[in-house]
This record gives sequence, C-alpha cells and structure tokens, in this order.
Amino acid sequence: MSALICGSFAYDTIMVFQDKFKNHILPDKVHMLNVSFYVPDMRREFGGCAGNIAYNLHLLGGKPLPMGTVGSDFGPYAEWMDRVGIDRTYVTVADGRYTGQAYITTDLDDNQITAFHPGAMDASHQNRVSDAAGVSIGILSPDGRQGMLDHASQFADAGIPFIFDPGQGLPMFDGDELKRFIDKATWVSVNDYELQMLQERTGLSPHEIAERVEALVVTLGAEGSHIYKDEHRIDIPAATVRELSDPTGCGDAYRAGLLFGLMNELDWETTGRIAALMGAIKIEQHGTQNHSFTQDVFRARYRESFGQTLL
Repeated sequence: MSALICGSFAYDTIMVFQDKFKNHILPDKVHMLNVSFYVPDMRREFGGCAGNIAYNLHLLGGKPLPMGTVGSDFGPYAEWMDRVGIDRTYVTVADGRYTGQAYITTDLDDNQITAFHPGAMDASHQNRVSDAAGVSIGILSPDGRQGMLDHASQFADAGIPFIFDPGQGLPMFDGDELKRFIDKATWVSVNDYELQMLQERTGLSPHEIAERVEALVVTLGAEGSHIYKDEHRIDIPAATVRELSDPTGCGDAYRAGLLFGLMNELDWETTGRIAALMGAIKIEQHGTQNHSFTQDVFRARYRESFGQTLL
C-alpha cells in the first residue's frame, strides 16, 4: 500500500532567538510593529510538508509517494531523497522558479514566526492525483491554493480516502471552501490554533466537523491530542520527550504516524500514540529530517511513553 502525499517542498532556514518574543513585542504597539530579533544560530534544512511527512512515514516502514512541484534549485534535496530511499516520481520541476523557501524564527517558548515564499509550489495544480498508481490513501497538506482545491476533488473523484491537513495554508480559504474540503475528506487533522480558525471560518464546532468525516484529529502540543469520532472524544497523551530541541516539523511527523496507523488499520488509540511518539522523536532533533530510529528503538520508546507494547 502506498500513501500519496500532496504538499509542499521547501528549503527551511531556521533561526533561534535566544529570548522570548513576548519580551520584545508591545501589545499596544502591534499596529506599528517594527522589531528586530538577533539570531546567532541559523541552519538550512530540507523541509516542506510533503517532504517531511514522506520522510517520517518512510522511517516507520510505510511507502510514501510525495507529490509536489519544485524549482530548478532542487538538486541537493533530490540527492537527499535518493540517498534515504524516498520515491520522487511525482516530484516535478517548474522551470524558472525557486523551490519554496521558509524562513522560521523560533523563540525559547517554542513560538515561531515564519515567512514563506511559495515559489514553484504555486504550480502544484499541474500535478494530478490520477498520475499516481497503486495509491490506497492520501493526505492533502499545505500547497498551492489551486493545487489544494484540485487535489481534494481528484482524491474524492478517485475514491481515495484522504486526510485534509490545511496547516498554514488554511488562511487561503474562506468558510464555504473549507466546508467543501471537509465534505470531500475522510479525516481532518489540525492543531489547536488551526482548529479555532477553522471553527471561526466555518461556524462548525469540533463535534460538527467530526460528524462530516470519520474523525477529526486535533494536536495540542505538550498536552497531547484529541481525536473526535462517533460523537465522543479520544484523549491521546503526549509521548515522553527526552530533550526539547526544535518544534519545527513536529506536526508533519505526527501526521506521518496517522497515515501509518490508518494504512495498517490500527485502532485510534494506537494510531494516536504512534503519531504522538513521532512528534516527540522529531522535537528532540534540530531540523525536520535529521532524526532516525530502528523499529526496535521505536517499540521501546512506545512502551516507555505509554506503558503498552506495540505489536
């Protein structure tokens, strides 16, 4: 079974501000904001939602098929994908454009300020879900606006169950468009901030969203996650984090865990815990694709975090 992962590829420039944003942003002056953050630590990493989710699903032993559009500067990223064994058949180059570029500044409270240049991502609608063969499940993660609209319809028309993961792409859509995404999707996955925005734009409560899909998954950072299903809520605890290094990409790691559980028809309690552990393992390493583990290590960490054996 393969998972088609529609979404962005990007180079992430990650900077760490050795203080807290709240100490430097005056609430009564946000209408005339002019701040500068000194960031002595900086790294350039391979990122983008499709790339990150594919990397994490590959670590779990799943078969990801990432689909996205990239620029003529994608060479180093392509070499990385080949080295780790991720299929890039459906990664296409849009000539004359840059690969997406994310500039992320993180403070000591793990808050983030991000500027994103979409580059080739805006040509994502040139890819079609029907181009991919042997797909059993999909995920629609942040991508070009038209690409997200088209791919949702294409998943639905092909009868491929998929996760709607709007992420930072959510502000591009109004309430009616978001309702149409939800109605086409099989599952919806958001963090708590995105859930609030989704509620405000659609007028739907979490339970009302869950009634339109098979499950609504809401991540809550260190507080774990909630899975709304069949008029009840499953509470998933956070996994044990040994060292908090970098939150960037934790949501993508979590969603790879969701895909793995769904692909293997695991129950939601187990699927949610696998996803939570993926996020915990990622947060212990800088960057979005620098962590790794063996299956034995993952099972041991699962038992350590949840007091249960992962079969």
